[in-house]
Amino acid sequence: MPVTVLLVDDEPLVRAGLRAVLDAQPDIEVVGEAADGAAVIPLVRSLRPDVVAMDVRMPLLDGIEATRAVLRTVDDPPKILVVTTFENDEYVYEALRAGADGFLLKRARPAEIVNAVRLVAEGESLLFPASVRQLAAEHGESGANPAARAAMERAQLTEREAEVLRLMTRGLSNAEIAARMVVGTETVKSHVSAVLAKLGARDRTQAVIAAYESGFVAPG
Repeated sequence: MPVTVLLVDDEPLVRAGLRAVLDAQPDIEVVGEAADGAAVIPLVRSLRPDVVAMDVRMPLLDGIEATRAVLRTVDDPPKILVVTTFENDEYVYEALRAGADGFLLKRARPAEIVNAVRLVAEGESLLFPASVRQLAAEHGESGANPAARAAMERAQLTEREAEVLRLMTRGLSNAEIAARMVVGTETVKSHVSAVLAKLGARDRTQAVIAAYESGFVAPG
């Protein structure tokens, strides 16, 4: 089955460009488009896309609020890939904190766009880890978030789980973590699931942000 994608952007040319790139792939299908975040929820419910590629800045409902709304109201919500002009935009970091799974630059090359959709759909590695670290350094105030610190303390990660989280922050996939730790991939998946559950994180992107904001790891 192909990865299905909903495009949400107020610029028709951006939507047309993304559609052309994604529909050219045999394993990806664009199933719908919207010009504003306000239209996302009904389309997500009717089309059930695997991934929503969502502009972060839109006139009626921006990508941050649209992300929150989807995750709050839709059962089994799709992965959300924020599409942005500037990677260090505070809006991008807030969208990731709100629950977006990754971000994509509008100037990205076609191969990068395709890879981003595939990675987000698979959910087994962090998209653009260096950029996430930079965003955390600029906007996350590592260790300065009392709620994040308290959540990390309550999580009481085991030594193995803590090691997995540190490797997740570096962008390693489950297979790469397994090779680094000399364990099976299924064991890593189990550790990742435990980390997410203990941190109350939707996916590894939110777990990585929690790791930075709590001071568990330092950006850089």
